[in-house]
Amino acid sequence: MRACCRKRKRRGHRYLRCGSLDVKRRFMGDKGGKRIDGVEVKRLSMYEDGRGRLMEILRADDSIFRKFGQVYMCTAYPGWVKGWHLHKRQTDNFTCIKGTMRLVLYDGREKSATKGLLNEFIISLETPMVVSIPPGVYHGFEALGRGEAIAINTPDYPYNRKRPDEYRLPFNTGKIGFKWKGKRGG
Repeated sequence: MRACCRKRKRRGHRYLRCGSLDVKRRFMGDKGGKRIDGVEVKRLSMYEDGRGRLMEILRADDSIFRKFGQVYMCTAYPGWVKGWHLHKRQTDNFTCIKGTMRLVLYDGREKSATKGLLNEFIISLETPMVVSIPPGVYHGFEALGRGEAIAINTPDYPYNRKRPDEYRLPFNTGKIGFKWKGKRGG
């Protein structure tokens, strides 16, 4: 881990925050090794006993927590891509609770120091984490493997059906230099 990274412990959780990042590749596989400005990752811990498992996802006292908007679950079937889209004011906090999810971020913000950068995260119960995605960053995800990927998102604003804060590009757009494994999207 680079010197610019800080590792903190709070109630058994490990947090990583860094401007330029070299975090272990099993947690983040972006090709440049640098994190998009404003993206934060909270690695999660799984607790298990004879009754089952427990994993805290997001707490009000976490450094990545802004405010509560809503919690929702969404899924992706193998071969399908959910993306690309961005929010102008909303921060998303994504994790995967079943299957394996490839979450890809693209910084298209004009005034960002990391404009044009892609970050890729492989999230599962074997590599549990919450990825906090700031406003203005395109993102999408797909299921890897043969099973459905189930994601939980805890954005800081509730969804507004009359005026959605959602701006989309096709999953196979040429504007973002990333090729999904999935062949269908929306």
